[in-house]
Formats: sequence, C-alpha cells, structure tokens
Amino acid sequence: MTSIFPLLRGTITTLELTILLLAIGLAIGIFLALGQVYGPLPVVAVINIYERFFRSIPALVLLFLFFFGSSYFGLSLSPFLSAVLALGFRSSAYQSQIFRGAIQSIDEGQMMAARALGMKGFQAIKCIILPQAIRLAIPPWSNEYSSVLKDTSLAYAVGVVELVREGRYIIVRTFEPMLVYITIALVYFVLTYAGNKLLAFLEKKLAVPGYELKLKEAKSTKYER
Repeated sequence: MTSIFPLLRGTITTLELTILLLAIGLAIGIFLALGQVYGPLPVVAVINIYERFFRSIPALVLLFLFFFGSSYFGLSLSPFLSAVLALGFRSSAYQSQIFRGAIQSIDEGQMMAARALGMKGFQAIKCIILPQAIRLAIPPWSNEYSSVLKDTSLAYAVGVVELVREGRYIIVRTFEPMLVYITIALVYFVLTYAGNKLLAFLEKKLAVPGYELKLKEAKSTKYER
C-alpha cells in the first residue's frame, strides 16, 4: 500500500516552492510593471527584453540553464535554489503583465489629481495607484497561482524531491503507478481548488463598492501561459 508520509513530505516541498516562486514573482513583477508604465524608454526596452525572454523559453529549459549553467559563472546552485530562481524569474515576467494591465486600467486622472494635490510621483503610485492595482490584479493572479503550482512538478528534473519525485520513489518500491499518480493528481487538484477559493475570498473581501467594472476590465486583460 502506498505510504502517505513521503507524499506529505513532497507536498510540503511543493508548497514551499509555490510560495517562494509567487513571492519572487510578485516582488519583481510589480517593479517591472511600474517600469513599463512609468519608466523612460531605455528602462521600458530592457524590461521588455527581460519579460519576453522568460516568457519565451520553456520552464524546463530554464531549469536546466540555471542548474547546469551556474557552474560556468563559478557558482554551484543547489537543485532547490535553481528551481526557485528559474521559475521565480519566469513567474515575475508573467506577473509583470498582470500588474501592468491592472495599473493601466486605473484612470490616468487619478495620478493627475494626486500630483495636483502636491504628491510626488512615487508617493502617488504608493498611496493611490498600487493599492487599487493590487485589488484589480487578484483575479488574474489566481491563474498565476495555479500555473506556478503546476510548474513546480518540473523541478524533479533537476533533482528537487517534491511531490512528483516522491511519487516516483514510491512507484519503484511498490510498482503501483496508477494508484500513485491518481493520488498525486488529487493532491494537485485540492491545492489548486483551495488556493483559488482563498484568492476568490480575498478578492471579495478587498473589493471596493462601485469598482466592479474595473474588476471586469482587469479579468479581461490578455494573459496567456
């Protein structure tokens, strides 16, 4: 019978990866989005190259580049750190587009009004633009959560012992691939469903009355994985 403890261990590693990837993607993605919307042309050009690079290369290839390529720069990245960096930077490229769409959906008059009241550009962005943009970004961000969670299954290719690799170890011992993979599929389903429900609750909790139209505009922003 399939042991549940290795799968629990793998699930914890999968969740750790997911949280780290989303955190890195969020931190970098917001700055990239702000640079694309408010930055000068040279900054916009550099950000566009970064964003298109990480969105154009398959996640598995990025994992190999970071894991095997780090030695060429005198580094020795662990499998876990390689996965966090490769998939985290990839997520930041996608999240930058989520936040860029959310920022651009906010009426430009709000920035003009803030500046007219004496606010500096950074202060207006921090106090007026970003709080609204983050609310608007929650619906498409739930798609990113689902995508990142599933991308963590690729980390086994560079040696990270997450849910899929733990499952492979169990299969070698038990010769029950169907039972193991069905269990793994159910775990991913529960994690995806629970995460989306939590984000939907957060969206409802943070919703501002009268802002439904803006939310619909943010949801309809072009976003492809």
